[in-house]
Amino acid sequence: MYLLSPETAAISAIEGVLTNPLGKVELPDIEMPKAFKVNDNAVVAPAPEGEDVEVIKGPNIKPFPLAKPLKDTVEGKALIVVEDNITTDHIMRSDAQLLPYRSNIPYLADYCLTPCDPDFPKRAKENGGGFIIAGSNYGQGSSREHAALAPVYLGIKGVVAKSYARIHKNNLINNGILPMVFEDEGDYNRIAVGDDLKIAGAPDGLAAGELVMENVTKGESYKLAIEISERQREMLVAGGLINLMRSKK
Repeated sequence: MYLLSPETAAISAIEGVLTNPLGKVELPDIEMPKAFKVNDNAVVAPAPEGEDVEVIKGPNIKPFPLAKPLKDTVEGKALIVVEDNITTDHIMRSDAQLLPYRSNIPYLADYCLTPCDPDFPKRAKENGGGFIIAGSNYGQGSSREHAALAPVYLGIKGVVAKSYARIHKNNLINNGILPMVFEDEGDYNRIAVGDDLKIAGAPDGLAAGELVMENVTKGESYKLAIEISERQREMLVAGGLINLMRSKK
């Protein structure tokens, strides 16, 4: 992409200021060709249907994790309780050790939220997923999608926070993770790691914009808000954007 033409660049260099080349230099009269000759030696034409094509992947390229469609009852343990201003670097590190594994979510998932709790990935796997409990501004910083993909792989069904960074909230929705907000922020202090949590009537709650989470361990319940568009509701019900697009083929 040109920021300016070569002619403008050349005459501006001579004049010392940005200069219109028209009237300053004689421009050649160029005729546009009737057809452009494109070298496509490195381009392989797609198969008619793509059904018989085998995609060969290296050992460091693993399948893209997908959430499952939303069930009527969503339940699991509180797997971690984190403080305010947790960044996407906390959720999914991006240092030199892990950058070579950007296409290997199973490997990356073993480092998910480990700056906050080194045992989180192991706990999530042992319990078949569950919930993340967070403070204010959860997911601030870089917009990297891996901060949602690793939790999906670990079976995270939802995050309950005081508030979210906007882009991370959207990434959670795109990947089928419920981004819920405490209606009473004081309820954040009532949930501990290991508490059994349950949300009944989840699809209806999404439509109403309010869910009720039962803390089975403590015999309590918490009202949770979820502010989403109709399309985002469809994504969450389908288990993420990819599942939604596949269902509409």
